[in-house]
Amino acid sequence: MDIQTAKQIRLEEYLHSLGYSPVKRQGINLWYKSPFREETEASFKVNTERNQWYDFALGKGGNIIALASHLYATDSVPYLLKRIEEQAPHVHPVSFSFRKQSFTEPSFQQLEIVPLSSPALLAYLQGRGINLELAKRECREARYTHNGKRYFAIAFPNGSGGFEVRNPYFKGCIAPKEISHIRQSGKVRNTCYIFEGFMDYLSFLTLRQESCPNYPELDGQDYIVLNSVSNVNKALYPLGNYERIHCFFDNDHAGMEALQQIRKEYGRNRYIRDASQIYSGCKDLNEYLQKQVERKRQVQSVKGVSSQSPKKKNGFRL
Repeated sequence: MDIQTAKQIRLEEYLHSLGYSPVKRQGINLWYKSPFREETEASFKVNTERNQWYDFALGKGGNIIALASHLYATDSVPYLLKRIEEQAPHVHPVSFSFRKQSFTEPSFQQLEIVPLSSPALLAYLQGRGINLELAKRECREARYTHNGKRYFAIAFPNGSGGFEVRNPYFKGCIAPKEISHIRQSGKVRNTCYIFEGFMDYLSFLTLRQESCPNYPELDGQDYIVLNSVSNVNKALYPLGNYERIHCFFDNDHAGMEALQQIRKEYGRNRYIRDASQIYSGCKDLNEYLQKQVERKRQVQSVKGVSSQSPKKKNGFRL
């Protein structure tokens, strides 16, 4: 995607794909509660005719590139274009569509949330190295209609009744957009592991299950999944309840910015760990998992190790 293509995306569609809906409409203007912070009154305006935004509290505005720059805390245009392409609305299993969407047209029609069972979705998860039993426990399946066609996707629930949705060709959100806070039952935990997206969360569970099959301690800590690095501010308040915070963010500028934001808030009186060093050299934890799976497959192929042979340790240590 180039800059001119990105600018064709309607801001209201882009915001909707991130899980933000307008509070009211006044002529050509849509008013939102700002995506940059928590607020009770809408101070963020989108001019649908000029396709421009303005945040009155921030005193800044601009086009979709400027919006993404604030959301992802970086000025790197290639990185921003990649993020916009990932989140852009109307991402079909074939290609993007940038036609103007009706303001009242829902993105997910005839929506059903059912247990995760689609062979295609399970094969997709397996291809990314994810343990399928863990995925079935943590995720659901969204079935919906869009432009008269039926689709299905993995659905990961958030704390406000919305879902992050993903299939091999599509990445989006069923509003409202929110973080996912997974609290363990019983004794209150003093440690929280925090991830950018649910695929990394599932990757962690898989790696821990593989490295410690008899006693993986998956419930030894609580978890927070941001569901977008731009949601890190929403995680700051619940993180205040923990003494130890382990951050499994992407090895990029936005991940580092999110880590620094947490350290700025709690660095003096909390133990905050940059766990991304575990998968240094990989973009994220899921890429690390996929490389571990491929390495194990190659070793077994070369040595003729059967599936019944003892598993080699993969070096994943937390």
